[in-house]
Amino acid sequence: MTKDLYARHRSVLPDWLALYYEDPLEITHGEGRHVWDSAGNKYLDFFGGILTTMTAHALPEVTKAVSEQAGRIIHSSTLYLNRPMVELAERIAHVSGIPDARVFFTTSGTEANDTALLLATAHRRSNTILAMRNSYHGRSFSSVGITGNRGWSPTSLSPLQTLYVHGGVRTRGPYAHLDDRDFIDACVADLTDLLGHTRPPAALIAEPVQGVGGFTSPPDGLYAAFREVLHERGILWIADEVQTGWGRTGDHFWGWQAHGRSGPPDIVTFAKGIGNGMSVGGVIARAEIMNCLDANSISTFGGTQITMAAGLANLNHLLEHDLQGNARRVGGLLIERLRAVAAQVPHVREVRGRGLMIGVELTRPGTDEAAPEAASAVLEEARAGGLLVGKGGGHSTSVLRIAPPMSLTVAEAEEGAAILERALRSI
Repeated sequence: MTKDLYARHRSVLPDWLALYYEDPLEITHGEGRHVWDSAGNKYLDFFGGILTTMTAHALPEVTKAVSEQAGRIIHSSTLYLNRPMVELAERIAHVSGIPDARVFFTTSGTEANDTALLLATAHRRSNTILAMRNSYHGRSFSSVGITGNRGWSPTSLSPLQTLYVHGGVRTRGPYAHLDDRDFIDACVADLTDLLGHTRPPAALIAEPVQGVGGFTSPPDGLYAAFREVLHERGILWIADEVQTGWGRTGDHFWGWQAHGRSGPPDIVTFAKGIGNGMSVGGVIARAEIMNCLDANSISTFGGTQITMAAGLANLNHLLEHDLQGNARRVGGLLIERLRAVAAQVPHVREVRGRGLMIGVELTRPGTDEAAPEAASAVLEEARAGGLLVGKGGGHSTSVLRIAPPMSLTVAEAEEGAAILERALRSI
């Protein structure tokens, strides 16, 4: 049955629509931190639909909210008052950390980043954007244009002029040998020098932890230091929290809070986990920025009632059950467990991350050369052992990405680590 579905997939869908595994997997249902395929095999899910299943598969509160809302009305558009949208916007504005915040809902992280770029360029009357090397911000025309990751950038054409800044990857690049303080100073000096050679940019967009890039991040405080330079020149800071938001990093509710010394970002984008699988994205910005557009704008499907009901139920569950704290505790144990394993596996260059956002970078033993074939082999072995993980890491795709639902238990973390250990040792 799966082979037949795969053949049908290939006959009607684009060749560039990638599938994991030599024998692609059809997931039919899930519960908690587990999913099942069409053959009845059970897997511990350490990737959560690319970080979308934030709390749990088939979370009863979300299922109930969606079912009840579907029984009333599913959709009406932003042309009418929408109680679930207002209620979720109020909650998000309250937890955002942005003063006088306004919230606009979209259907995805790509669309959220598109909206943030529209706001920033309109507010600043500039089409120049600063972005980070190794970054990823979506698959639309404008978001591809600012993506600093060749593997996910199919065209150089763009409506924006993009300038790329150092700092998103701590352990590679020209400043990798420096200590944290000197690393930040060098990146700030690079940014300052860059600004002296270009027209005033609209904004810097940055992921606090680079997702597709392999869960890389700078030392805490880098973007706070950047913000001081940007603020002096009126340049906005956009924090792309599509993967880092809602407490996944454990230490903070938002990834930007590790860099919050100089105040919050001007704009925050979010998506993925807030809907727990429903298609929800959005933008948070100060009122003066959000309200700067001088033309009509709506969203047909952004903020639709059924997705807002799901997002509200999911956010309430996350806050009431302190899943941020669970991500910090269980994620910390999982990282230490994987680091102990990595010390005995020559292919593992680094285990990095925080909370339940963990990257395991693989290289050819004794070198810094990426080993994408090893990452693919581990992915297959982990699946055979009953564990699903992701891949990423720049154009080389040699980083295992681990981001399970934030309700992961200690026992499940130990189970997943044991499976991953066997998979890593197999190479």
